[in-house]
Amino acid sequence: MLWEIEITAQQPYVGREANRVVSESGGLGCSTITQVASARVFLVEGELDLAQVDSIRRLLTDPVTEQATIKRLDLESSTDSSESEQAQVNVLFKPGMTDNVAYSTRRELQERGLPVTDVATCRRYWFDASAENSEIQRTIAKTLANDAIERVIRGPLQLKTIAIGHDVPFELKTVKLAGLSDEELMTISRENLLSLSLVEMHTIQDYFAKLNRDPTDIELETVAQTWSEHCSHKTLAGRIRYTEGGQTRQFENMLKETIFAATVQIRKQLGENDWCVSVFKDNAGIVTFNDKYDACFKVETHNRPSALEPYGGANTGIGGVIRDCLGTGLGGRPVANTDVFCFAPPETPHSELPPGVLHPKTIARGVISGVRDYGNRMGIPTVNGAVYFDDRYIGNPLVFCGNVAVIPKGKSEKVVSPGEYIVAIGGRTGLDGIHGATFSSAVLTDKSEETSGGAVQIGNAITEKMVADVVLKARDRNLFSAITDCGAGGFSSAIGEMGEETGAEVWLDRAPLKYSGLSYMEIWISEAQERMVLSVPKEKWEEFEQVCASEGVEAVILGLFTDTKQLVLKYQ
Repeated sequence: MLWEIEITAQQPYVGREANRVVSESGGLGCSTITQVASARVFLVEGELDLAQVDSIRRLLTDPVTEQATIKRLDLESSTDSSESEQAQVNVLFKPGMTDNVAYSTRRELQERGLPVTDVATCRRYWFDASAENSEIQRTIAKTLANDAIERVIRGPLQLKTIAIGHDVPFELKTVKLAGLSDEELMTISRENLLSLSLVEMHTIQDYFAKLNRDPTDIELETVAQTWSEHCSHKTLAGRIRYTEGGQTRQFENMLKETIFAATVQIRKQLGENDWCVSVFKDNAGIVTFNDKYDACFKVETHNRPSALEPYGGANTGIGGVIRDCLGTGLGGRPVANTDVFCFAPPETPHSELPPGVLHPKTIARGVISGVRDYGNRMGIPTVNGAVYFDDRYIGNPLVFCGNVAVIPKGKSEKVVSPGEYIVAIGGRTGLDGIHGATFSSAVLTDKSEETSGGAVQIGNAITEKMVADVVLKARDRNLFSAITDCGAGGFSSAIGEMGEETGAEVWLDRAPLKYSGLSYMEIWISEAQERMVLSVPKEKWEEFEQVCASEGVEAVILGLFTDTKQLVLKYQ
């Protein structure tokens, strides 16, 4: 059974969302949109009777300011009588996108013993009959929905189920590279969002030619994640020829010959007074702070995701640097956030926007809210920030997020040992974030929203707070020997980096999934948020699992670290 609970404002209370739409549509030049009504909708699926659904309605509705109606959607639908007078628009998340409100609602209802199998949320709008359809469409595209993560349904919902995904039979796939031309190689890179250059594709082609076989899809994807600009910083670490004042200098590795070399030199000069604890080797840098703690600091840009979906992009940007500090050493405690934002001028006319580009006001509003909300929900204040406006940020904003954490002295080093469990904790794996690392290496175009929408993630700060509590409690009990965050590249980079000096055997079919239907490759490279990977000694697993359970955090053994220096993936 699929039930719809539609919640609207009671008189004399006015829906703020409806007023926002009228105001912003006016800014788009939509003169016929003068009256809009709005509602928030919950779609609840399960073997529920009317009395149970009514109890859910009471739970979700504020009795003072709101009213709600209940409707069965999976029965034969009749046309809404109001549709002839008002144009109804429904905005839902695309299948596979994270819906945090729905997730929390489903979890609460299930804990109350209600037979709920799934929940989805929807925003609903009604436009007055006098509104022109062309203006409604413009408002939908510019104000109501973001095509990267949301879908729009005009008219009453005609849904039978909200369940997504289905079991996918195992089939190991290979990607033919042998004998392909340059054009064919680049077509593979482009169509699969690998963001690999022709030189890189040739390197992969030559390597597998020596093995006398083609790569599997998961091997090719793993290389693409590892070689992405996001993960390997190819530009900074690349060969650069620099000319100034008639003098030319050639860098074989610009990062190592500049910042890294200068840091090494300064540390030598400082000698016993060196205040650097860990640099250029972990998720964040560590410096001395006081007699009890050292300080971690990590900053990172999250520009391209924020250009497509400002709130989610910035949300996961700040969430990512928080996890970086949490995954540094044996775990730092995040205490403060910082940020720098660069946008195009907010007064930019809509007519001057390039195709596929969101308005700077929309980007700024979403980015600022995304960073603020994530930190607030974790109890981490933003203590420093700056905003800058320039026309050159019209196509791609700068979203520079940072986090500061403290870590006890003596907890800055980690060592993976063969025989220890590979353990994943936190959020479940889904389709959100597929190709996030390689997308960040690509050039944004007016088609990026269509081709790379799946690379955008949506964060869940509450889950990350629970994960942080587990990590810090387990750290203080010495229950794990190494940790890293599951960010760009997903398990492929997290487990690959942790097992680089030892080897690893991974059991992909054990990964907890948000829904069925993910292939082995999607499980491996998904960048679904709020996940950490740890190396847990076998004798400490039971106590570690108990700590996770005490905080409501899911933990699963994904494999073993080995002594083979090989990365072996298994799926059954």
